[in-house]
Amino acid sequence: MAIVRFNPVRDLLNVEREFNRLYKEFENRFGFNAARGNEDELNTASWMPLTDIFEDAENYKLKLDLPGINKEDVKISINRGVLSISGERKQETESSDSKYHRVERVYGKFYRSFTLPEKVKEDKIHADFINGQLSVVIPKAEEAKPKEIQISVN
Repeated sequence: MAIVRFNPVRDLLNVEREFNRLYKEFENRFGFNAARGNEDELNTASWMPLTDIFEDAENYKLKLDLPGINKEDVKISINRGVLSISGERKQETESSDSKYHRVERVYGKFYRSFTLPEKVKEDKIHADFINGQLSVVIPKAEEAKPKEIQISVN
């Protein structure tokens, strides 16, 4: 049996390498590294809107709940395959003769980003804002659409 010297520095470096590997894997899996371009908006955001994401044969679709927000206060951008949605919900001004007993709604800046699939038509993405709900439609490219193949029976 060989004698192995205890080297605490080597063990600490191994732990650091393992944490770095796990952190990078986490970033890649959940798309956080793609949002680095908008890191300022992400850091100053107070909240994130609830979002439903679904798809059909032709499109990917996002529905975000943004009650109490004006259409003019929402910004949508696409940069290197990342769709970013940001804006701000402004707090209503309080009158001098009333006082709040409870404030549960969130005010301030919001930010959400989504890494898009590679095969989408970025130039055809469109959004609608109706009754506090933002709907974003992302058309699939032809090669991403499902194809039906006929089977001949002999």
